[in-house]
Amino acid sequence: MKRQKRVAVINDVTGFGRCSAAVAQPIISAMKIQCCVVPTAILSVHTGFPNYFLHDFTPYLETYMQSWEETGIHFDGISTGFIGSEEQISLVVEFFERFKKEDTLVVVDPVMGDYGKLYSSYTDELCQEMKRLIPYANVLTPNLTEACRILDLDYHSVDFSEPSLEQITQALSEKGPDKIVITGLQQGNQIFNYVFEKNKTSKLIATRKIGGDRSGTGDVFSSIVTGALLQGDDFEKAVRRAIEFLDKAIEFTVRQDLPWNYGICFEEYLKEL
Repeated sequence: MKRQKRVAVINDVTGFGRCSAAVAQPIISAMKIQCCVVPTAILSVHTGFPNYFLHDFTPYLETYMQSWEETGIHFDGISTGFIGSEEQISLVVEFFERFKKEDTLVVVDPVMGDYGKLYSSYTDELCQEMKRLIPYANVLTPNLTEACRILDLDYHSVDFSEPSLEQITQALSEKGPDKIVITGLQQGNQIFNYVFEKNKTSKLIATRKIGGDRSGTGDVFSSIVTGALLQGDDFEKAVRRAIEFLDKAIEFTVRQDLPWNYGICFEEYLKEL
């Protein structure tokens, strides 16, 4: 039967805070692609707030997947974000085994840490498990901390030079993905994204830095890249669309003077996608 393209988003569902599936679903839907969420956890607010409720969905994921498989659902894309445990990573691998076909686009955002440090819920063991997802990925969207973790490199010994970034992305691509963007490389008042694609010239794309860090930025970025690739854009254009959208949305958010944990006011620009 005829249908729109369809993406499975494996991420947590957070009621307030503009992150994870709460970001992916409206953005991907605005790009005229059906977005189907696989909830890894349910939160009232994300963990950047002091008083959050969290319900771990791990015990139900096997049955959830089984229902989808028995229903005969097929996906043009699969996108993964924050994963909370080694058991969940095993379940994501199982999801790939069940639903990834030859022409299924898989985008992995290997959320683990930033600025050379792991997030509080991550351990070295969990980082090692995260590597199991990389061979399934067509697209990988790590920051430099996460890229170094995947390759067992010392973050503090890596520079931001293009030859160094080329070596890192080339090494990552040898593990599976043929499209990689290292995100959020900050220098002065600019942020750079290093775009690598096999058999093409790599590029360092600059944008202005506006305000401080905000929750959900990576979720917005990976959602737009996923949607744009499924719309038929080439990889560089997909990345540029994500950068340009974030530039507008962050500028608007800063004008609203919202706390960092309120996320990005992406709703203002959804029609442009």
